Amino acid sequence: MAVMSIVKINVLTVPEEQRETLEKRFASRAGSVEGSDGFEWFELLRPVEGTDTYLVYTRWRDEESFQKWMSGMAQASHGGGGEGERPRPAASGSTLWSFEVVQQAAPQQ
Repeated sequence: MAVMSIVKINVLTVPEEQRETLEKRFASRAGSVEGSDGFEWFELLRPVEGTDTYLVYTRWRDEESFQKWMSGMAQASHGGGGEGERPRPAASGSTLWSFEVVQQAAPQQ
């Protein structure tokens, strides 16, 4: 069976007092991934109950597209003017999960 896309889920541990900061940071970088070759979808998922774990869901055409975007992000974060301190991370922990999409469905029109 052919792989349709790949999914990367960044699992972020975010203390209650940092939730608003995290969401504002994601909102302020809106558009930073949408123009990337191979990018298909993004969602920031806020926990509703019983956990302090946010999920950052992105879907890509293939692993190569994701890796190309990641290497561009690494260059962007390590380049720059170096003025001022970088803001403290809102998340206290991060894990990256990787999946292949083998089945999908959409609402019938």
